[in-house]
Amino acid sequence: MIPSGTIHSADDARGLARRRLPWMIFDYIDGTAGDGAGMHRNRAALDAAVLEPRILRDVSRRTMSVDLFGTTAKRPFGIAPMGMCNLAAPDADMMLARLAARDSVPLCISTMSTTPMETLLSAAQGNAWFQLYFSGDGAASFKLAQRAQDAGFGTLILTADVPEVGRRPRELAHGFTMPFRIGPRQFIDFACHPRWSVATLLRGKPRFANFDKDGFQFDRTESRAAATWDHLAKLRDLWRGRLVVKGVMNVGDAKQLASLGVDAIQVSSHGARQLQSAPAPFDRLRDIRAVLGPAVPLFYDSGLRSGEDVLKTLIQGANFTFLGRILLFAIAAKGEEGLHQLWDVLTQELSIAMAQTGRARLP
Repeated sequence: MIPSGTIHSADDARGLARRRLPWMIFDYIDGTAGDGAGMHRNRAALDAAVLEPRILRDVSRRTMSVDLFGTTAKRPFGIAPMGMCNLAAPDADMMLARLAARDSVPLCISTMSTTPMETLLSAAQGNAWFQLYFSGDGAASFKLAQRAQDAGFGTLILTADVPEVGRRPRELAHGFTMPFRIGPRQFIDFACHPRWSVATLLRGKPRFANFDKDGFQFDRTESRAAATWDHLAKLRDLWRGRLVVKGVMNVGDAKQLASLGVDAIQVSSHGARQLQSAPAPFDRLRDIRAVLGPAVPLFYDSGLRSGEDVLKTLIQGANFTFLGRILLFAIAAKGEEGLHQLWDVLTQELSIAMAQTGRARLP
């Protein structure tokens, strides 16, 4: 039994969130493609990786700061793009933005954010990147990219691994849709979780915030299957800042991206939310690094649950990592205080792992 409000690990945050969120919302955040085999495959790969202890090395002064596109991030982990964060708790987006500002780490703002991109960029004091999907024929996506550029974003993340939205049975079982359609089942679900319902639903139904100005709507289930390498080339021509392509699992794709001059490649399985039978992205990170060599910046997200996971991933070849749903669990568990508790836990876990393995600096 987890003591109320106590967060000593990502599992603690998840357990508390499971008790406090409506079932529909918890399963949206926690859910995966199919029966979760892809998530378990990646978790097994992370667990199988070991850290070798070293002794009698002066690790009394350790630093977790890393260079990231010419700036110094105080942690080697940032905040992955996550849609509809405010479902975890009101103003979750702003809590994440303030944390990004404090530790100079990137907040990746999702296309499906429920807070406007400009508001979050300001709250993060510039420590924010914008994440983009190609949808339909791409016209709306290029319009959104232009808006992000006009707003002052310096880095754009193209998420390329969602030609179609993966089937997530736990979402489907609860009838999860945006905007909410509240029927008898959802009403009972919300009534059984009154604290969330009072705090969230009285603020109004969450809605996508990055489309009102541009006269178009976003359908999270819309096909993105028409996107091609030509679309990427067009985006590269449009976007004057740094371009990251996220969702890369194939060595050949990574080589082609490097040849096209993208600024970084993000190895990711979309948190195991897309393809149940996909390989473990942690393993693919090693393969891609081996082929591309040290010059190409590699980022990583998917399945990270601890500071030790972060260190393993950096050793595996990543230059920087991103955390996702565990941060929303912490917010759902205890608001901004819970977010800071878990962030501090992850920091302590990483610092201790560095000391135990004889590292004063990160790989």
